Amino acid sequence: MNIFIVGPMGSGKSTVGKIISNELFLNFYDTDDEIESRTGASIDWIFDLEGEKGFRKRESSILTEMVKKNSIVLSTGGGIILSSINRDLLSSRGTVFYLSTPISVQVERTAKDKDRPLLKDGDPFEILSKLHEDRKNLYDSVSDHIIETEKKTSHEVADEIIKLVKNL
Repeated sequence: MNIFIVGPMGSGKSTVGKIISNELFLNFYDTDDEIESRTGASIDWIFDLEGEKGFRKRESSILTEMVKKNSIVLSTGGGIILSSINRDLLSSRGTVFYLSTPISVQVERTAKDKDRPLLKDGDPFEILSKLHEDRKNLYDSVSDHIIETEKKTSHEVADEIIKLVKNL
C-alpha cells in the first residue's frame, strides 16, 4: 500500500506525509528532498541552472524510482502532475490524496520561503492563482481522495487520510 500526496506548494504535503508515515510506520519520501540530496543542490539552483524543463525531468526520474517501492508515503512537488506519465505512475501504484488548499493559505505559508523558484518574479497571489487554474483539473483527475485543508491543522489532515487508508 502506497500513499501519494499531491497538491500545490504550501498545502502541507511534506508535513502531513511525515505525520502519516510516523503513525502508520511507513517509510517517508519527498520528491524534492530526494532531488536535493542526490544532486547536492537546492531546487532553486536546479531551476536557475537547468530551467523548469530540466527540473521536471529529474522529478519524473525520481518518481519512476519511488513508485517501485512498497508501503511508503510519498509527498510530491506541486508540479509533478503536469506530466501524464507521472499521473499514470501515481494512479497505478498507490492511493493518491490531493490536499486542496486556499490560495490565501498558500501565500501565507510560502511567504518566508526563498526556495520557491516559481514565486521569484511577481505577485505570489497572482502566480499561485494562475498555477491553481492551470493545475486544479490535473490534481482532480489523478486523485482518489480530495482533502480540504482549510481551517485544519496538519494533524487533522493526516488523521483524515489515515482514516480513509484504514477503510481501503
